[in-house]
Amino acid sequence: QVRLVESGGGLVQTGGSLRLSCAASGRTFSGYVMGWFCQAPEKEREFVASIIWSIGNTYYADSVKGRFTISRDNAKNTLYLQMNSLKPEDTAVYYCAHRAQEASNFGSWGQGTQVIISS
Repeated sequence: QVRLVESGGGLVQTGGSLRLSCAASGRTFSGYVMGWFCQAPEKEREFVASIIWSIGNTYYADSVKGRFTISRDNAKNTLYLQMNSLKPEDTAVYYCAHRAQEASNFGSWGQGTQVIISS
């Protein structure tokens, strides 16, 4: 079982920045993928970014390319999402997720952290 705990959400103005963190513990597996998803009110949860932990390859939704950066700290087993040039439409609950590299779906999720961007 993998436990994920997000932190770093908050209220910022348009154009501001936030850095989200996700601390992972438990049986994380040697080869795995971690990602960030977001869910705005009355919308489906959607993909934001992911990283293949072992080699550092990253993937982004088109809406965040050039503004968000996903990264990880191996020693701390922590995932990050640096969010710059924030827009009101980035307002959502952000979730950290984990899956084994060979799995097709993310099976472990954090509780989420709220991000609110004021205009």
